[in-house]
Amino acid sequence: MSSFFLTTAIDYVNSRPHLGTAYEKITADVIARYHRLKGDGTWFLMGNDEHSQNVFKRAQEQGKDPLAYCDEMEQIFREVWRGLDISFDDFIRTTDRRRHFPAVQRMAQACLDNGDIYEGTYEGFYCVGCEEFKPEKDLVDGLCPIHKTKPEWIKEKNWFFRLSKYQQPLLKFYEEHPSFIEPEVRRNEILRFVEGGLEDLSMSRAGQSWGIPLPFDPTSVVYVWFDALINYAAAAGYGWDDAQFARRWPANLHIVGKDITRFHCVIWPAMLMSAGLPLPGQVFGHGWVFFKGERMSKTMGNIVDPLDAAKRFGPDPLRLYLTKEVVYGADGDFTWERFEEKYNADLANNLGNLVNRVAAMSERYRQGRLLARGGESLATIAADATSAYRKAMDGLALHEGVAAAYRLISAANEYIAETQPWSLAKDPAKAEQLSGVLYDASEAVRIAAVLLLPVMPSSAAEILRRLGDTTAPGNLRFDTAAAWRASGERGILNAGALWPRLEDKGAITVSETTPTAASGSPAPAPAAPAAPSAPVAPPAPDAPAIDSDKITIDDFMKVQLKVAKILEASNVPKSKKLVQLKVDVGEAEPRTILAGIAESYQPEQLVGRTIVVVANLKPAKLMGIESNGMVLAASPEGGGALLLNAEPAVPGTRVR
Repeated sequence: MSSFFLTTAIDYVNSRPHLGTAYEKITADVIARYHRLKGDGTWFLMGNDEHSQNVFKRAQEQGKDPLAYCDEMEQIFREVWRGLDISFDDFIRTTDRRRHFPAVQRMAQACLDNGDIYEGTYEGFYCVGCEEFKPEKDLVDGLCPIHKTKPEWIKEKNWFFRLSKYQQPLLKFYEEHPSFIEPEVRRNEILRFVEGGLEDLSMSRAGQSWGIPLPFDPTSVVYVWFDALINYAAAAGYGWDDAQFARRWPANLHIVGKDITRFHCVIWPAMLMSAGLPLPGQVFGHGWVFFKGERMSKTMGNIVDPLDAAKRFGPDPLRLYLTKEVVYGADGDFTWERFEEKYNADLANNLGNLVNRVAAMSERYRQGRLLARGGESLATIAADATSAYRKAMDGLALHEGVAAAYRLISAANEYIAETQPWSLAKDPAKAEQLSGVLYDASEAVRIAAVLLLPVMPSSAAEILRRLGDTTAPGNLRFDTAAAWRASGERGILNAGALWPRLEDKGAITVSETTPTAASGSPAPAPAAPAAPSAPVAPPAPDAPAIDSDKITIDDFMKVQLKVAKILEASNVPKSKKLVQLKVDVGEAEPRTILAGIAESYQPEQLVGRTIVVVANLKPAKLMGIESNGMVLAASPEGGGALLLNAEPAVPGTRVR
């Protein structure tokens, strides 16, 4: 069994985590869970960065001792990570005197002993938000490009780390280890930066008590960036447990935001080189998640609390959205409207509907017991999906991994539409074929659930439970669990909808810290002009009512328009206008709908077309046949023209 040591950046605790912070932790957790699924001995480290002057100031503002404030914030951070189902194995704080203090002091002494720390005077621009000195060339209109604030001019005695010494060793290391920095855009940025020349960096602050004292100068504390980076080695045992450190170090992967890749790809490896320690295997600099195109910040007033979505729907829909919708390594965007749209499309309509159909048909036709028949079509697709998934996940293309799982889900939906189990159930001679179809569909769903375990751990585990897989999710291993099972029997549990659709406006509620009026609360576009705020004189008695034929968005939302696929079509005897359709609307069995389109279409023209129907219309009998729904069609003179769904969609998808 191979080992895998994964870390995220540690977080400032001057405010609670927002969605951008959570994105890093969720994606790192997906990676950690994937490696556990592969059987790797995984150790996943997270933590808090507490020696920041911003943290010290926030504690002062609240009249609290800094350490007591950090203790409180640790609980807040842990609560958020629990709410998002983050499975870290260790959590380190930079105020940890048992582990972090000795590690920082040992590394500072090692760098000094190697001739890489010297005393001098620093004068320059200092960004309080970044906790970093900024070269004037990096400022934009005199402002920090990240925080849009004017840096302070500071002059003080400092100790310096001789970073300039490591320009060529770093370039040589990058050349010999081309995958050390990912994705490629980050690698190119760092190469250009280092090739442009490196300057020595201040690594201490004088006259401060909040921090770790330098072992060779107790009047100065270690500067926050030098302090914080050492957390990865400190948690592994550096400076306090050499045997453990030898087993765990180096880290295989650092997951960090693109704004701090320079620290992790330039300064951190130079520090390790100076201290004579092995370098990490890889640094992955992910992009930012914006809110409506803007980076989240308290100043902008656009903070999104990730627990708002997690408390409403559980953590899995948010985890899926952030993993599936954001290309890993690039920037992404979040809006509540888009989140609701993808929740309905990916979960309620697609995966959730598939699980429900398989379970409902298995219960109805086979009392929940299915026997394998060794099908080939879905088995081949499943093998291709698992291969693509593994390649993507190993390459940290998380979005492609999820896409591979969803290709299998879509194939299973199409398989049901093509094989029509409800028709097979009517022919006793096709009983064995029906059993095989249901088993194959359930097996495709089972494998898709295994692939989604790292992304949606609770939901995928529940799907597996409903499909009769009794193995504890933590004991599943990819090579066996994601392989097609061509023999055996399974019991299927029909337990209702996993993800009920969001039908009403305001289905997603946001916290008071999240903007609402112009912000994150989903607000469907009004179907009619909004009512005026000032009183309006009523119309004259004989005047027609103004807009009396208009309806509200609430009225419209009562009508359930759904995508349907025409499975069969035939003329209705003794009727010149009616065609009898059998349509798949994403339920256990197809519906019969009569449509007045016989003057426009021959029945054979209709089979296989994807249309839109009113799905919640009360049944009505026409020509002695019960019609359960209504087909949407324009009504020009002489017949009806079907309103076809332009883009292929899963039957049952809501049209809005």
